[in-house]
Amino acid sequence: MPEGPSILILREAAAKFRGKTVRRALGNSSLDLTRMEGRRVLALRSFGKHFLIQFSDFSLRVHMLMFGSYRIDERKPSPPRVSLQFDNGELNIYASSVKYIEGALEETYDWRGDVLSPEWDPRLARRRLKQQPDTLICDALLDQEIFAGVGNIIKNEVLFRTRVHPESKVGDIPPRVLGKVIAQAREYSFDFLEWKKKFELRSHWRVHTKRTCPHCGGPLSKTYPGKTRRRTFFCPNCQVKY
Repeated sequence: MPEGPSILILREAAAKFRGKTVRRALGNSSLDLTRMEGRRVLALRSFGKHFLIQFSDFSLRVHMLMFGSYRIDERKPSPPRVSLQFDNGELNIYASSVKYIEGALEETYDWRGDVLSPEWDPRLARRRLKQQPDTLICDALLDQEIFAGVGNIIKNEVLFRTRVHPESKVGDIPPRVLGKVIAQAREYSFDFLEWKKKFELRSHWRVHTKRTCPHCGGPLSKTYPGKTRRRTFFCPNCQVKY
């Protein structure tokens, strides 16, 4: 599943369509895609894992789910979910969930919850975490209401950076350590963004998909904990279970 940094890269790659008019909209989506034809793109935005194409009174929201992808000025052999054609090129979206959002995006999204947004508010994240003290931190980091944009890779690497066991309950983690987790959710997301732009993301993984702890040299564990049941890599020796 594309994480927040990947969606930000898509937003930047599609920037040339800002201010342009959709000449043709087609695809295998059940939406009435022709609604976008003749409409000018006011902005291209992102919130967590959502890519947003904003028009004057509505927006198209794209969620790439597990296997979504996109192409700009080229096409894949498979049919697109949405293809938007402009005078200066085309944007093709594949294997994604798309829907319309009516009205202003500010009525739907609280930008303070996006770890990559300039409006990110770590104090808000802490307040929301305090409301669910029995939640495992591995689940909390994937909660898009708290950490929009954080995905499984970021979760695993953040918990290793902060030496927190993924099955620690939020309410049991010392405030100072929890503050580090919150800070690293944003910091690692920006590191992820930089590495992905350089096509070197995988070389920076410390525990994700790895077998040996780079810190102590011991074996890493791979489990599927919590309600999310996402694949989790961690060091049972270095990461403290609070």
